[in-house]
Parts: sequence; structure tokens; C-alpha cells
Amino acid sequence: MAARCQIRPATPADSSRLAELERICFSDPWSPAGIREMLSASHTIALVALIKDSIVGYAIARWAADSGEILNLAVDPEFRRAGIAARLIDALLEGLEGRKVREVYLEVRESNVPARTLYQGRGFTVAGMRRAYYRYPTEDALVLRLPLDGPA
Repeated sequence: MAARCQIRPATPADSSRLAELERICFSDPWSPAGIREMLSASHTIALVALIKDSIVGYAIARWAADSGEILNLAVDPEFRRAGIAARLIDALLEGLEGRKVREVYLEVRESNVPARTLYQGRGFTVAGMRRAYYRYPTEDALVLRLPLDGPA
């Protein structure tokens, strides 16, 4: 059952909550400064998911020319398996399509079966591997790719 959440663009005022979600969700979190930098970068889409005005998840992507990359996606563990990550991905993909992006890439830990299942359920396929890409612990990343059916 999907949680009722609102998706909106992230703002610099959200950066402390996003940094908190990073610490909760990842073994090698982005720094607050890194998050603020991404939120202010051009060619970046940053979205947050809200339930009752509380940020429970976020996603960040960037694009250059006709390629996009999902950089990060996090959902508070209390709200996982409720469709929030899927809503964030769909909103990112819609935003990237609107910017004439033709393909989207991302990296995912090889061992992260729930994330792989989520992305592959959205049509992403394995395009390659990056050896020892992740730190803490060191692990390979699968590179996933999704072609978008945008305007020719």
C-alpha cells in the first residue's frame, strides 16, 4: 500500500533534514556541504517526499546533454516499502524527460537487492559494474541504465 505523500522540489532549507536522512540510511553519507552544493547546482533536480509536512525521503538527479544520472535516493526506514521511493523515482524521471534526457544511469550496491528490485521494476537494466566503487564497506556497484522514450 502506497503511503500518501507529497512530492515537491527540495530547497536549501531542507539540507539539514537531508543530511540526517543520509546518516540514517547510508554507511558513507554525503556531507551537509555536499548536499547544499547539489541543491544549488544547475542541471540538478532535487525532490523531497513529505508526509504530514515531514520530509521522509528525497532523491537527487543531474543531467548533461541528453544523459541523466540518479545520484541519490533515500527514504526514512520507518516509511520504507510504502511506495515513496517509487514515487520519487517516477517524479525524477518525469523531470528528466522534460529536459530532453534520453537515458538515465545510476549506481547501486551489488548487495542492495531491494533497491535493485525497485529500479529493475521501473525498467532499469544492468549496463556494467564499477569495482570497489563503494566505501564503508568496500563493494562493487552495478551500473543501471534506463532509456527514456522522449521526443526525437
